[in-house]
Amino acid sequence: MAKKIKGRRDFLKTSGLATLPFLLPTGLSASAGLTDYAKKEENVNFVTDGAMTSPLEYARELQVLAEKYPDAQDTYGKGGAVSRLEAEFAKLTGKQKAIFMPSGTMANNLALRVLSEGKSKIFVQEMSHLYRDEADAAQTVHSKRLVPLAPGKGEFSLADLKDSIAYHQKGEVFQSGFGAVSIENPVRRADGQVFSLEEIKKISAYCRENQIKLHLDGARLHLASAYSGVPIREYASYFDTVYISLYKYLGSKGGAILAGDAAVIDQMPHLIKIYGGNIYQNWPYAAVALDKIGNIESLLQQSRAKGGQLMALMNASGNMKVSPIQSGSNVFNLQITAPVNYEKFAAYLKEKQIQLRMPDSQGVIKFFVNETILRRSNESIMDALKKAIGSALA
Repeated sequence: MAKKIKGRRDFLKTSGLATLPFLLPTGLSASAGLTDYAKKEENVNFVTDGAMTSPLEYARELQVLAEKYPDAQDTYGKGGAVSRLEAEFAKLTGKQKAIFMPSGTMANNLALRVLSEGKSKIFVQEMSHLYRDEADAAQTVHSKRLVPLAPGKGEFSLADLKDSIAYHQKGEVFQSGFGAVSIENPVRRADGQVFSLEEIKKISAYCRENQIKLHLDGARLHLASAYSGVPIREYASYFDTVYISLYKYLGSKGGAILAGDAAVIDQMPHLIKIYGGNIYQNWPYAAVALDKIGNIESLLQQSRAKGGQLMALMNASGNMKVSPIQSGSNVFNLQITAPVNYEKFAAYLKEKQIQLRMPDSQGVIKFFVNETILRRSNESIMDALKKAIGSALA
């Protein structure tokens, strides 16, 4: 069972992100955080779901894209790169329409507000971003009641959902109705665990039979697809709406896409406006994602294959042990089995432009595979890891 984490600050501490500058390249300050890297073409990060860029790198990328897409500019989300990106996501997900939003929190909450209509209860994973990390927006802003399922687990079953529905039907005199169900896939707080496709199919069939709408928080859906082999379009087909992030691995510095039936998406522009999300220009987010969406599936497949080869080499080295997360995606558990001084170990890796998270209290490092692994050969990465261990033996 996954370990419970009380809040975002505890999550950051546990994951090592709060102390991450300790493992970043030499010369970076805490304020630089995850962004400013020298020699980007050589930098490999085993820290996040995607590649990271500094403000300067991002500005240069926007300049290139502004020349590549001279009509990229939008006005309040209309036209340019935004409209083109929306069309791409509608096609990708097989939905009638898609719309840009400034954040995933807004996408999740507005989707569920519309799907649930006047019914108050929304069933969610207890470990989900919607339940744990969206500041009770569903309750305080949209007057929805989130009902958590399967505490401490990445996924819930159809039986869990049915039991909760029966409990509330029997235990409440004044029925307010069951408005929607939300599934996060993959699950961030469960180290990227992928929700079972067979369970999704069962839940989807039940919800449709009982006129309960189903939303997919697919912030990292391409990762679930890459590691499960299930196409994005198939995942989306079981849901009424699907949200996908633009910054987890698509290179943007923000933004989200919500896709669904026209009857749902056509209600969103007004809601985005009244909740403060109608930004004058969004193309600096959309253009970057638009430029990458066409080859992200290939990049993730290549990253997965090369990551598997690298981890086999690491396990064969005798000083490292990498193990998968059950039903996982791109996150693995790494242990340095040799007795090392982590300060020396980190210092050497800094020089070699390799980033790792800090180990937890059990000595486990969460090891993320992303496209930056394609920047260097596995032999080069292994050489750096071996020498880092050799330089840090206690």
